[in-house]
Amino acid sequence: MNLNQHFLSMAYNNAWANHRLLKACASLSQDDYIAPRCSFFPSLRETFQHLLVVDQSYLSLLEHDLVGKFDFRPDFSADGTELITLAQLDPLLREAGERLIAYCRQCRDDMLGLPLLGGNAQGLRYGNRARLLAHLFQHQIHHRGQIHAMLAGTRVAPPQLDDFFRADDEAARAGDLAELGWCEADLWSVPR
Repeated sequence: MNLNQHFLSMAYNNAWANHRLLKACASLSQDDYIAPRCSFFPSLRETFQHLLVVDQSYLSLLEHDLVGKFDFRPDFSADGTELITLAQLDPLLREAGERLIAYCRQCRDDMLGLPLLGGNAQGLRYGNRARLLAHLFQHQIHHRGQIHAMLAGTRVAPPQLDDFFRADDEAARAGDLAELGWCEADLWSVPR
């Protein structure tokens, strides 16, 4: 497996994990969704909102860089200012997941090491595309873990998220893949 193929598999994993969490949270009441909880962000809603804002911001930076628009700066200022319902969040996180898959499908190994020329409003630089993708995946895994832990304090059982890459777990994820319109071969395909 080469690096771009690994990032593509991670993008599928990102979208799949979001799908499983959103599906589990669908049975929560709005009160449970917004209830104060112990975590970095004080509720499920605010943690999901943070995931969405970071996804959208970094994806915009990566997409702009891919087409040679290097003056783009991610905007994290919306984080927490427009708290949305779970029903509003679901299609937005799904769309971000599809964008990340599409981006990773376009990347080749020789592109991943190129400097990423954009930065954020504070002037921070992200290095190259591979570093930013690695950061983005780690960031999302970190905060989804917090959502997973917060769910344990509700009547909803946290979904299994850690067996995505196991070959012997294909049957367990088949239903989710069908709901997402994917097949097992998509997860391990070589980007074009």
